[in-house]
Amino acid sequence: MLPFFAQLPPLHIAMEACSGAHYWGRELKKMGHEVALIPPQYVKPYLRGNKNDFNDARAIAEAGTRPGIPTTAIKSSEEQDIQALHRIRSQCQKDRTALINSTRGLLSEYGIVIPKGSHKLRRRIPELLEDADKALSFSFRLLLARRYEQLVELDGHIAFYTDELEKYGRQNQACQRLQKVPGFGPIVSSAFHSAIGDGRHFSKGRDVSASLGLVPRQHSSGGKNVLLGISKRGDRYLRSLLVHGARAVVNRAVGKDDRLSRWVNRIREKRGWNKAVVAMANKMARMGWAILRYNTTYQPLSAESAY
Repeated sequence: MLPFFAQLPPLHIAMEACSGAHYWGRELKKMGHEVALIPPQYVKPYLRGNKNDFNDARAIAEAGTRPGIPTTAIKSSEEQDIQALHRIRSQCQKDRTALINSTRGLLSEYGIVIPKGSHKLRRRIPELLEDADKALSFSFRLLLARRYEQLVELDGHIAFYTDELEKYGRQNQACQRLQKVPGFGPIVSSAFHSAIGDGRHFSKGRDVSASLGLVPRQHSSGGKNVLLGISKRGDRYLRSLLVHGARAVVNRAVGKDDRLSRWVNRIREKRGWNKAVVAMANKMARMGWAILRYNTTYQPLSAESAY
C-alpha cells in the first residue's frame, strides 16, 4: 500500500481509527498526505447496507467529507509505547485480581475462608502450606504452592511496569509539569500525556473532559435542558485513573483552606461525595490539557477559575 500512495500527489486521506491506524497515519504523513483518523462511532451512521469492505470504505469517505466530524490525533511512536506499557500493566492487574479471587474460592471449598485483600492472601498461603494440621491434601498443597508462585510472578511484573512508568514520568518534562497538579501522579500523568499528546487536537479543556466521558449526558428537547449522569465515553482506563486521583484530592481537602480545597469542600457539601469526585476529575482533565496545550505549569491561585 505504501508504494501506491508514494506515487500520488498530496491527498486528504480519511481513515477509521482502528488497530494499526496510528502507524499507517504516521507513514502517510511522511509522504506529505493529510490524514484524518475518524472514530468508529462517527463512521457507523454513514454505513449503508450490510457491513463489507466496500460499504465500510464508502462510509469512511462520506464521514470524511462532513464538517465538524471529530477526529483522533495521530499518536507518535513514544506515545504508543507508553500506552502499551499501561495496557500490559492493567492486564497484569486484572490477571492478579482473577487469580486472587479464584484462589480464595478454591480455599473456601476446603472450609478455609480468607478475607478480601491481596496482602491477606499473600500472608495466609505460606501459613497454610507450612501448617500440617490443616485438612489439605498433598496434591492440593502442590497446586496452592504453584498458585502462590504465579501470584509472586505477577507482583513482579506489575512492579516492573510501575517502575518503568515512574522512570518515564521523571524523564519527561510534560509529565513533570502535570504532576504538580493535585491528583496527578506518575501513573496518571503518563497515561494522560500519552492519550492527549500536546493538546493541540482539542480546542478547549471541556472537549478533553467530554472525550473522556466526564461531562453530563443530555436528553434535551424543545428548549428544556435535561442533564443526566456522566456520559462515560472514551478511554475508560484513563477516566478511572483520573477519578482515583480525584478521590485522593477530595479526601485531603478536608480541613484545608486553599482555593482548590474550598471549592472541593463546597461541592462536596452541596452535591455529595461522588459528584465532588467527578467534578474534581473533570477539573483535573481541563487543567492537564491547559498545561500541555500552552506549555505552562500549574498555578494554584488560578485553579478555581480553570473550571
